[in-house]
Amino acid sequence: MRQHEHACFVARTGLEPTQIVPLSVLERTPALGEVVGYDALLMGGSGAYLVSKANQPRFEPFLDLLRDVVGRRHPIFAACYGFQSMVHAMGGSVIHDPDHTEVGTFEITLTEAGACDPIFSALPARFLAQQGHKDRAERLPEGLVNLASSDNCALQAFRLDDAPVWAVQFHPELDRDGNRMRYRHYLESYSPGLSEEELQRELESFVHSPEASRLLPRFLDVVFDR
Repeated sequence: MRQHEHACFVARTGLEPTQIVPLSVLERTPALGEVVGYDALLMGGSGAYLVSKANQPRFEPFLDLLRDVVGRRHPIFAACYGFQSMVHAMGGSVIHDPDHTEVGTFEITLTEAGACDPIFSALPARFLAQQGHKDRAERLPEGLVNLASSDNCALQAFRLDDAPVWAVQFHPELDRDGNRMRYRHYLESYSPGLSEEELQRELESFVHSPEASRLLPRFLDVVFDR
């Protein structure tokens, strides 16, 4: 899944594979100087780890690092676990909410702030995005502006004031086929005991999400004036 995550970010950004350098916080916590030595920080999903359970190895040093990177106003784009980690690190609230699990393709609606945002304003007022989460942000900390919502999750995206820092609950790095693969891989976590027929019905409900796929290149265009 780490390799798949890297490949998905490469595909969506249009960068070369060598331009996105993987750093696994499960193995070590990078130093602040190492992180800000790159042009931007991209954060993705987490597999079995949950912000609400704080069960990631070296979780507190990871949160300290996020706060330090944010303090430098370094460019960041975070998705899913990255979104939740940012909310938690900066003083917001993340809860475990299986009743409002989103796995598959869901409609996202821009808020008024989202419609005016430098990145999100390039998207339609409603668009489809790939999802896969049981945790959700319940409250954003001060300084984070909510940019989008869904029926099951009111807080789907934020920007930090006027800094080049954005995060989304959904997965703009994933397309339909990539999310189907993720769902199969984590099937017992999301939908244990499905028959093959039921699994096929679930997979058929996943659809394309081309508008969400525009967010990562848009982030690069805006931040780096491409």
